[in-house]
Amino acid sequence: MSDLDATTPRVFLARHGETEWTKNGRFTGATELDLTPAGVDQVASTAALLVGPGKLIDPARVVRIFVSPRKRTKQTFKHLFGSSEITITHDRVTLTEDITEWDYGDYEGLLEGQIRADRAERGLDKEKRWDIWRDGCEGGETGQQVTERLDRSISTIRDIQRPHMHGEMAADVVLVAHGLILRCFVKRWLGYPLDMPLQMMLSPGAIGILSYKKHDIEEPAFFIGMSIPFEV
Repeated sequence: MSDLDATTPRVFLARHGETEWTKNGRFTGATELDLTPAGVDQVASTAALLVGPGKLIDPARVVRIFVSPRKRTKQTFKHLFGSSEITITHDRVTLTEDITEWDYGDYEGLLEGQIRADRAERGLDKEKRWDIWRDGCEGGETGQQVTERLDRSISTIRDIQRPHMHGEMAADVVLVAHGLILRCFVKRWLGYPLDMPLQMMLSPGAIGILSYKKHDIEEPAFFIGMSIPFEV
């Protein structure tokens, strides 16, 4: 038996396109950056292939879109759903801080190597190297704070999708957010603590997919591969 058919609600994770800080790996939380021209192209290419009537993300099946209120994510939303053939009504779109990027605090704009070097100079991390999943960010968020806001988002999404697990109504949801917070979201979707090792990658402009096994709200899952819809 298949774990999923077309009626099972899905959650699509859309990472924003490239920014100048994405290119060199600087920690980007609250800093407002535009997409680069390449970042716009990344999102536009994803949209052309995957977003639209009869495509993987079919606007007719999307009941809610949650967008981080940073400039780069709002631009990404615009390029994902800005096609003239796509109609997304205002009431389906929510800007929410609950899915904004991890607050990096004192580490904003730094590279991981710079953070580790600074902490070493101050005599920190003598037994274990700094790990954001476990240690959080000085002057920013802890893993527990991130967990609480993501769990709040997940609860909202499950309330939306719970009545429609067998296709009673289309109930797909889209998140437009950031690289690290979306990986955190996957862990919490599956019920894992943030510091549990689970190596994941999500390219700028990419789409990830979550859903449920056997139409069961109590069996959240993620796709390691999914066939793409095609027109007959």
